[in-house]
Amino acid sequence: MKAYRISFIRHGQTEANTGAAYIGGRTDLGLSDEGKEQLRDMAVMEYPRVQKVYSSPLCRCTETAEILFPDRKIAIVEGLREMDFGDFEGKNLAELINRDDYKQWIKGGQDNAPPNGESLKEVTARSYLAIDAMLRNMMYEELTHCAAITHSGIIMNLLSCFGLPKLKPMDFTCGYGEGFEVLITPSLWQTGQCFEIIGKVPCEYAEEYYRDDVPDMEDDDYDYENDVYNDYNGEFDL
Repeated sequence: MKAYRISFIRHGQTEANTGAAYIGGRTDLGLSDEGKEQLRDMAVMEYPRVQKVYSSPLCRCTETAEILFPDRKIAIVEGLREMDFGDFEGKNLAELINRDDYKQWIKGGQDNAPPNGESLKEVTARSYLAIDAMLRNMMYEELTHCAAITHSGIIMNLLSCFGLPKLKPMDFTCGYGEGFEVLITPSLWQTGQCFEIIGKVPCEYAEEYYRDDVPDMEDDDYDYENDVYNDYNGEFDL
């Protein structure tokens, strides 16, 4: 059975990113001129030669995908959208610090959502479905290495929840245009809902990482790949 690589990459800088406000899934801002220039400079670095790009539907991510991977098809994945901060969206700490509902929210907790926003539990659930849909799509289209352009919070949550080795969310902070690469073995994903974290992006890639395929991995316990094909109904809800 094959293993599949996904390079999770944070979008470039927007004007709002410099203001320390909560900019989440309901605020659709494009990249700033500075952010575009930064990404163009970074695009000369060793990014992986992916076969397809999945992206959050927000402009800051699709624009990043177009700059870093201009010759690759972009598929929108709703589950990669940033967390919805509800009533805190667009507001900074000075505007929120004296609000009781904000004080309650920053206490943390998987079910503790901002007013009219998403909880971490809800974000984790949709992120899991997003990875599962991407993996199934990669298997159906016979792709072995793709990129996923998303948001800092989503990357931290994804890797801390499903990645091996197990680390804290803050261990996965990344700058604009940066991220982490993971290796997904379908059987391990199906039975354990986890994947292996294998490196940072961009980085100096060994030549073998540019191969069109990766080594097959034997698995006699579960034929996940055939199960995916049997369940496939003609289109993927990405």
